[in-house]
Amino acid sequence: MRIIDVRKDPRSLLQLTERVQEQRQDVEERVRAILAAVRADGDEAVTTYTRQLDCKFIDSIGLRVSDREREAAHKSVSPEFLKALRAAKRNITRYHRGQQLHTWTVRENGRKLVQRYIPLERVGIYVPGGKAAYPSTVLMNAIPASLAGVREIVMTTPCHSDGKILPEVLVAAGECGVREIYRIGGAQAIGALAYGTESIRRVDKIAGPGNAYVAAAKRLVFGTVGIDMIAGPTEVVIVADETARPVFVAADLIAQAEHDEDAWPVLITTSQRFAETVCGEVQRQLVDAPRRAVASRSLERHGIAVVVADRDAALNLANSLAPEHLEVMVRRPREFARRVRHAGSVFVGNWSAEVLGDYVAGPNHTLPTAGTARFSSPLGVHDFMKFTNIIEFTRSGMRRVARQAEILAEAEGLFGHAASVRVRREDV
Repeated sequence: MRIIDVRKDPRSLLQLTERVQEQRQDVEERVRAILAAVRADGDEAVTTYTRQLDCKFIDSIGLRVSDREREAAHKSVSPEFLKALRAAKRNITRYHRGQQLHTWTVRENGRKLVQRYIPLERVGIYVPGGKAAYPSTVLMNAIPASLAGVREIVMTTPCHSDGKILPEVLVAAGECGVREIYRIGGAQAIGALAYGTESIRRVDKIAGPGNAYVAAAKRLVFGTVGIDMIAGPTEVVIVADETARPVFVAADLIAQAEHDEDAWPVLITTSQRFAETVCGEVQRQLVDAPRRAVASRSLERHGIAVVVADRDAALNLANSLAPEHLEVMVRRPREFARRVRHAGSVFVGNWSAEVLGDYVAGPNHTLPTAGTARFSSPLGVHDFMKFTNIIEFTRSGMRRVARQAEILAEAEGLFGHAASVRVRREDV
């Protein structure tokens, strides 16, 4: 990790506050070609790309995961895993129940106004499966969709070269009631969900994270279907002072870095000595890290320890970054956290490891990245619902407001609009 002392060089902040996740043009061009092929050729294109990129035996295995495979997966996982998964599911369900939305009504002066919430009918969830597998992502997407009342939840996830999917992912799907699962990934999976094929019916919305190809595909199909968000590389910003434990801070930086080489592990501190101590601890822990190669590359490319003047400067920088994950390990952490305005999730105090939020805390771990927490929110039940306005007037209620509507319509030069109201107002 590099140490940047912005007290001495304020301009060095630019590389953090102006970070932009650029979409390489060659990626987008490749994705456009894949999406066009899937739209034109359906299953044939999906199978061709899956054969080239994931499993050359896909023709004989088939795209859809069978009931037998799902049953075998349940038998193969350990009791400890199943117990932990079900505990996580309970916590996530309990938290997301509080997000459920309810229809509401206003009645006054001869009018009835209703905002009716309606669940989406069919949703696709994308679960990554390249460098790692994520049963937790299944829970974080399927549970809020189910609580919203979505009738059909379909899942796609890349398979390994032998056509198999990690049993833990299939078990997580089963525990959430997801039965329609396809062993496809990448842009071809997003295209299949968005446009539909002979064997995969199109969905109304696509949720779930993925690599640059998945992100580009989601961006390009938006409008044909809804999407949850465009997720960039994962990131953590840890604000820590000398009351924090360097061993905890280092472990959390490595935990984020091991996701992939593009992850952003960032420390903000008011102490140069603390920054140096944490950097040393990171090197010590990396020696025995199972995913050392990935984490080391991430730390080398994006790992930064920023030394700032004081607590307020740390807060201002954290809010400017608007990170996906923000850990607060300072004296009086709750006071600091209350002043945070922009972050996907905030983890308060030495014992609130970001990893707990990934799995068992309860709030959703699908969060806005790359500074988009300034204007967007974590995934939730609301993402799988829409609402419809219902407007009903009595005759007397219409007459109370009709002249106002006429005046406004005429001011806009829409005289047919005005006439539509006038013919009712003058009706005897």
